[in-house]
Amino acid sequence: MRASIRVMGSGVWRLTVSRRWATRKASDKVYSTVEEAVADIPSGATLLVGGFGLCGIPNATIQALQKQGAKDLTVVSNNAGVDDWGLGLLLQTRQVKKMISSYVGENKTFERQYLNGELELEFVPQGTLAERIRAGGAGIPAFFTPTAAGTVIEEGNFPTKYGLNGEGEPQVVSKGRESRVINGRHYILEPAITGDFAIVKAYQADTRGNLRFRGTARNFNPACATAGKITIAEVEEIVPAGTFAPEDVHLPGVYVQRIVCPPKYEKKIERRTVRSAEEASEIHEDAELKDPTTLSTRERIVRRAALEFQDGMYVNLGIGIPTLASNYLPKGVEIELQSENGLLGMGPYPLEEVADADLINAGKETVSYLPSSAIFSSDQSFAMIRGGHMHLTVLGALQVAPNGDLANWIIPKKMVKGMGGAMDLVSSGSRVVVTMEHTAKCGAHKILESCTLPLTGKGVVDRIITELCVFDIDKSTGSMILVELAPGVTEEEVKEATGAAYSVSPDLKPMPFAGCF
Repeated sequence: MRASIRVMGSGVWRLTVSRRWATRKASDKVYSTVEEAVADIPSGATLLVGGFGLCGIPNATIQALQKQGAKDLTVVSNNAGVDDWGLGLLLQTRQVKKMISSYVGENKTFERQYLNGELELEFVPQGTLAERIRAGGAGIPAFFTPTAAGTVIEEGNFPTKYGLNGEGEPQVVSKGRESRVINGRHYILEPAITGDFAIVKAYQADTRGNLRFRGTARNFNPACATAGKITIAEVEEIVPAGTFAPEDVHLPGVYVQRIVCPPKYEKKIERRTVRSAEEASEIHEDAELKDPTTLSTRERIVRRAALEFQDGMYVNLGIGIPTLASNYLPKGVEIELQSENGLLGMGPYPLEEVADADLINAGKETVSYLPSSAIFSSDQSFAMIRGGHMHLTVLGALQVAPNGDLANWIIPKKMVKGMGGAMDLVSSGSRVVVTMEHTAKCGAHKILESCTLPLTGKGVVDRIITELCVFDIDKSTGSMILVELAPGVTEEEVKEATGAAYSVSPDLKPMPFAGCF
């Protein structure tokens, strides 16, 4: 039922019921088509949209909204799909006025519209975004978090909307955050987020709106569902109430007002990453130890990073070089890999025939389960990160400074990727190791006296691993110490490639590598 209430004189309440919805009982949540489910979403509405990359996105509902034509929408979602799928469809038809997201990724339409001043974009760290939505659904108006303290998120005045064609002064800039020191730690105040409508994707629903999710397609969907005034759940199957055992319900129906089951469509995979049957049967440990002088630049970094792992660690690895390090675990070392989109106990890439659109890692690559694996929502994922339950974070960088400052998420007006979960990870209090090539491709220094790019975290890095050497960061003094030197590399070469002062450890030693003699 669609209704509005107005208070008249003498305390009289008048209930106005839209004729269109007068015949639908409030308890009748099942809609016959996605077109019917989105018909009353007005222009100017704020939408919360579930999904991570292309995993767990309500694509049929988004397509229906594209045809419905609502404009000037504010959309809250971790990212915006790709150019021709997911929220990228609404960007193409210019129905979105503002995005609130943590990641632009490879969506060129998203990036172009922001840089050209056609779209307002509020960047929010991924874990903060998940918690702001969860807080909105839980009736919590705001909360303090250490994530992004000391960055442009706290400082404000970061461009959220450029002038047309990217020229002139920004038309809109971000607001700063209130800060507070609690128990000696720096926190910033983040407001909750709610929406007029939430559009989510689930695997199954019963007729009372109880939802079940599949694999990592859970991600942001539960939190979004709780924070929408009206939640539309796109599902793959609707079953009678009572089909699910109560303990098997992932999201209670109290949060869901509309359920729709569109015709089946193919779920797209952003990065189908698989291994061959031969690779699956191989043991990861090298049959023979390698000569470290024969390693490529990338392999040097990867094999050295693998020695950071200790038995029993819970570890979050960034995409690229950090993820590859897990292929070279030292003998006898077992770790649990956490992926911030909601997977603990991440397995290897799957065989081609079992690659699953509902099972991906934070890099949007297809992965597999392990016997110890657990699946959970994005807000739960960042609760374990923010709560300090991860022992180690390994990630890449654009710039690092001797005081531990890190920049790795944006080059203003040039490269707009977004911070994703990086700000949350480096602010969690876990050990942070940066893995990167020592200089940029053009030869520019990446280790600088102070970062010139917007920071990901202030004073957060513990160690830097490059193909040339290993630096340790002494946070108490804000200084950097050379502790390991790669084979064939001289201190003079390191000095020339480093744009910041450092000291040399009296215990300087050769750089070791996993699987090498």
